[in-house]
Amino acid sequence: MTATAIRPPAAGEVSPSRRRLTPQRVVLHVFLAAVAIGWLFPILWAVLTSFRSYEYTATNGYVSLGGWTIDNYVTAWRQAEFGQHFLNSVYITVPAVLLTLFLASCVAFVIARFGWKLNLVLLGLFTAANLLPQQALLIPLFRLFTQVPLPAFMSDSELLYDSYWGLILINVAFQCGFCVFVLSNYMKALPRDLYEAAMVDGASVWRQYWQVTMPLCRPALAALATLEVTWIYNEFFWATVLMRTGDKFPVTSSLNNLRGEFFTDNNLVSAGSVLVAIPTLVIFFLLQRHFVRGLTLGASKG
Repeated sequence: MTATAIRPPAAGEVSPSRRRLTPQRVVLHVFLAAVAIGWLFPILWAVLTSFRSYEYTATNGYVSLGGWTIDNYVTAWRQAEFGQHFLNSVYITVPAVLLTLFLASCVAFVIARFGWKLNLVLLGLFTAANLLPQQALLIPLFRLFTQVPLPAFMSDSELLYDSYWGLILINVAFQCGFCVFVLSNYMKALPRDLYEAAMVDGASVWRQYWQVTMPLCRPALAALATLEVTWIYNEFFWATVLMRTGDKFPVTSSLNNLRGEFFTDNNLVSAGSVLVAIPTLVIFFLLQRHFVRGLTLGASKG
């Protein structure tokens, strides 16, 4: 088989790349560029502000250049006690993500593997948690957490309220629905011949789940892990409501320590926000390949 040579465009002939550049594509590219700039502008503005002193911006305004300093980052780290609060976020985020993915994968396996009449009802129950505003459940959940006791070996708090386990359980409850929806659709695309072969070999249901299904779902699990780490790590609402001890707050809630009673240094708050955002950016870039692969495979498999 001979290779076909690529013929260069003749004189007066428009190249294929230029032929595809229609007015509609120009408008689309301009629109997408404008959206990207609009999306990135607040982030870039916060980064720019974080490297400027408040005294300079108070005198010359924020629409100016100058007053560069890194003191905002040093002050933010010390004043907000980010070292301890980063550890608090790890104590909450890691167990919550692992529990969410494990429980969601169990439910998704049942929905995808076994055909029974209540499959859609079960999937609807888990998905419905994402449709209900969390603020609507604030009062009943607050009362529940202030009454449910915890065993002494699980936490230094007597109740779910003001404990790490309280935030872990609330995040698992609200995040499981989305993960079940994604994983069940992904598992339905797996060939059923794999399970038939496993049954012939005498594999139990647990082995079919753990040794057959889970290894094939690694791309989807990696994509969901990236999203869940970002969402749970950045969660602010429930930590503020269900925590009262300042030393237990996650890092996002500790940003309140940078606000004064009568005055707020926006440059300092910007520096603190950049520090808080760094771990999620690192995790995303480390798992970017798995994240894109998981979403692409899930889309192509329907």
